[in-house]
Amino acid sequence: MSPAVKAVTLSRKLVLERPLAAPDGAGGFARTWEALGTVWADVRLRSGRERDGGDMSLSSVRYKITLRGAPVGSQMRPTPDCRFRDGARIFTIEAVAESDGLGRYLICHATEEEAQ
Repeated sequence: MSPAVKAVTLSRKLVLERPLAAPDGAGGFARTWEALGTVWADVRLRSGRERDGGDMSLSSVRYKITLRGAPVGSQMRPTPDCRFRDGARIFTIEAVAESDGLGRYLICHATEEEAQ
């Protein structure tokens, strides 16, 4: 391992999901989600905030999620239209980057939102 790559502990099991457009019966489409598989990840808190939405507030927490690299074009390589699921928790992927020039790990910047 090169000195630039820190040790990563992939100890959290997440389901990678991608959106599908399903006919809604009225000529349009509804978004559904398809599970692509399970990945092991390192999930780190980055920041959080709460917004007032009138009758309810919205809590938004940002995470850095690191997982093993996957080649471009692989079904198991996350993209910004995908999301991670951990039970009832949803992590919406905003950006994906390789952690080093060899692509050993991918870093996903994700947000979890919850109405309160």
